[in-house]
Formats: sequence, structure tokens, C-alpha cells
Amino acid sequence: MKQQQDATQPITTPVASAAADASFAETALKLGGKSDEEARRTGAIDKADDNVELMFQPQYQTANSPAHRAVWDRQLPVELFEPADVDTPPEVQRVMDDSIEVVTRHRDAGTLLNSDHKIDDTVLRELGDVGYWGLLVDREYGGSGAPFRSFAAFLTRMAMIDPTIAGLASVHGCIGAVDPVSTFGNDEQKQRYLPQLASGDKLSAFALTEPGAGSDLTALKTRAELRGDHYVVNGEKLFITNVVPGRTIGLVCLIDGKPAVLVCDLPSTENEHFQLTKYGLWALKHTYNQGIVFRDFAVPAENLLTPAQGSGLTIAYHGLNLGRVSLCANAAGTMRLMMASMVPWAKFRETYGESIDRRELVRRRLGRMAGLIVGCDALVGWCSTLLDAGYRGEMECIIAKIFGSEAQKEAAIELYMKTHGGRSFLHGHMFGDNVHEYLAPCIYEGEGEMLGMAFFKSLIKEHGTQFFEPIGRALAEANIRQPNPLNPAHAWALKDALIPYARWMAGQYLAAKHLT
Repeated sequence: MKQQQDATQPITTPVASAAADASFAETALKLGGKSDEEARRTGAIDKADDNVELMFQPQYQTANSPAHRAVWDRQLPVELFEPADVDTPPEVQRVMDDSIEVVTRHRDAGTLLNSDHKIDDTVLRELGDVGYWGLLVDREYGGSGAPFRSFAAFLTRMAMIDPTIAGLASVHGCIGAVDPVSTFGNDEQKQRYLPQLASGDKLSAFALTEPGAGSDLTALKTRAELRGDHYVVNGEKLFITNVVPGRTIGLVCLIDGKPAVLVCDLPSTENEHFQLTKYGLWALKHTYNQGIVFRDFAVPAENLLTPAQGSGLTIAYHGLNLGRVSLCANAAGTMRLMMASMVPWAKFRETYGESIDRRELVRRRLGRMAGLIVGCDALVGWCSTLLDAGYRGEMECIIAKIFGSEAQKEAAIELYMKTHGGRSFLHGHMFGDNVHEYLAPCIYEGEGEMLGMAFFKSLIKEHGTQFFEPIGRALAEANIRQPNPLNPAHAWALKDALIPYARWMAGQYLAAKHLT
């Protein structure tokens, strides 16, 4: 994957200048009459987004991305929507093929899961031996350095054998410790952690969510206090996938009141300083998803990751786009499993003397399922191509996440379940045994409707900052709460702020006339 600007070297652009002041969201909320507290906290999230933006060259930032330009730019090259062909280096392909062989062999032998119905440690070790966990780690540190285009397509292939193992590659490589250390770690931190993460000696997770902090990450309570050469951590995390004793996590916590990320090596057993919270969770049943409680838990000060811009929220946001595309890739493979179950059943099941695969209703369902699969494949190819090219891909990856999770939900409930009928709810049926797995992606990696609002904010941010923010300020200065363009006093108060927008509108009109 082509790397964005070095995370230690911020870029100076108009966006950078804006990021130095109050964020767009904070300004808009204040001008809209929201409380200073809500504006400040929402602004902190928006500020983290701004700082991630600064890590990318201007031509690859959100305002120049295909989805953004499709709305605001009438001269958008269609080529920006074409995915690149999958061109996997032979040595990377060998790792992928060997990984498929490991999982297929254990699946066929019935040894994929342990007695607790979790992926067996033997499988995880064998995957490490063939290089599975290092696919996204640079070769310099013992990984494969796979292009993300190849990695994402491979996840679909792996999900057709076991979606949980495909998901763990994303947890480890995209939102776990691999991306934070690769992007924000210093040379010593990379040398210390990446070889172990690549080999699978250390599997990883990212500890962000808390009992009171999900979508509102400004509500974080976990704190770390510097005492000598260690940070001492106190707090609680919730819904952390892939966390067990002995693993490595990226821990988001507050240091001096600001979000930060510490790389933590968890003890091999629970103790008075580190305990796991077990709870009944329907989804993610073949992996570990647990809470963590820290009580005076010591982490070496040298494990603090330091972004050039912003805080720990910048680190937290950076890897999300990789995870969102991976989710869509996993959905494409999972829906293929559903299709593989639907087709033979439709040929076997009869109504009124004919197999139901001849019924228009069932054919429509099969066609719809195929369309959803193709849609996910297309989004995975497109988004991973953009990420490899150096784009941030914020809007495009949100599209992939929302489409992939909603497609999988529709496929499961409206197509797969209804075609299999009441048998769907039998113990041992793929639908009944996995229905929560099919629905959970609507929540993790960002709840869909919340992400839709984030998408809209990204879409209007540049336009709003340039044109609407001056209008809002003029309204506030004139104490106008309900503007009326027919009121001469209102028009006069807004004249300077409206002129740039009127020019933009005129330019859009003339451009449209020219095209016709």
C-alpha cells in the first residue's frame, strides 16, 4: 500500500490552517446555538479527523477524492472509479495460499475450534508460521508488505472458508497494533514490535470503546499518569475483540486530560492490576471479545505513540478505513457462503411438484444476492485501489462499510432465511447458528447511520467552511436568528458573506450551460 505523508511531517495546506483554529463542526454547532460543551466535544472529534487529513498529500485528501468530486466537480474523470487489477507479488501469493491451506485442512478435520468453540491456538500458530499475521507488515520487519488491493481480495477468499479467521486478520492488521505502530511508531518501537506482530508471536487488539464511550469518544474515562519511567493506567474498556492474556493492545486513554495511545503488553495471566470482564455476547462467538479492567497497571513510558499532529484520537481514526474495507470484503465472502447454501436447497426443495429454483420469487432472491456480492466486490476493489494510490478514502470507505454491512443483513434476513424457511431456526443450521454474526457488522467499525452523518459532514466540510461559515458568522454578529432575504436589513448584513457564494453559484450555472 502506498504510504501517505510521513506521520512525523505535517503538511501545510488551507486545511492545515483551518485545523489550527476551531474545527468546522465546533464552529457550526456554536453558530447553530448548541451548548459550548457539546460544540467543544464534537469539535474534538472533528479536530482528530482534520489531523488525519493532514497526513495525506493535498491531492489525496477528502476534497479531492472521487466521492467528493462526484458531487462538487463537473469535470470528474470516470477513471477514478475503476478498480485496479489484483496484482499480487508471488511471495505474497504464496503466503495467502499457504494460509488458505492451513484453515481448509483444520476445517475439514474438525480441528478449527477448541473446546470453548473459539479458533484453536494451534490454528493461530500455524497461520503465524506461514506468514498470515504479517501480510500488512513491511518486509523490513519480517512481514509480506502486501498491497492492500491484494489483501482485501484475499480476505473475501478466506471468509469463504471461515469468516472469523478473515476478521481476525483485519482486527490484527488494520485496527489492532500493526497500523498504529507502523504509522505512528518511532524506529525503536517499530523494531521492537513489528517483527513479533508479523510472526504472530504477539497477536493484537485495539482498546478504544468504554462502557460510556462508544460513538462519543470524548467521553473516555481511562487515564494514565506518568510516574517515573512508567505510565500507570486505571480504567475500563468494553467490547474489545481479540484480547486475551499475553497479547498486545493499542490502548486509548487520557494523559494529562488528552487522548493518547499506549502500546501495552498484557500479562500472560490476569492479576490484581489487569483483569478481563467476561460477558454473554451472541456475536463474534468464535473469537474472544471481552472487557478489560486496569487498576494501577504499569506501562513503560517508551510505549507512548506520538503523532506529529493531534492526539490519540488521530491514531484511533487512522486505521478505521482499512477496517471498513476489510468488513466489506468479509461480507462478500460470507454472502457467497449463503449463496452456496441457497442454490442446492432451492434445487432440492419442491412446492406443487416443482423445485423452488424455478419459482420467480426464489430466482429474484438469488439474483439479488448475486448483485449484493458483486456490489461488495466492486467497492472493495475500488476502495483498496484508492488506498494503495495514496488517497485517504474516508468517504469511499464509509460507503463500503455501510453497503457491506447492510447488504449482509439484507442477504441474511430477506434472502437466505426466507428461502430456507422454518429450517433456518434449527440448531445446526447456518443461519440460526450465525444470525448475530451477520448482523453485528452494522455496529462495529462505526454504526451505519452515525457513519452516514460523518459521510455528510465530510461531503460539506470544505464547501461549508468556505461559504456557509462566513454567512453563519454574519448572522451571529447581526443577531439574526431567522434570516429573511426579503428583509433589506438582513440582506445588507449578509451582503459581504453572500457575494462569494453568489459567484460560486453563477459559476456552477455557467458551467452547466456550457456542458449542455
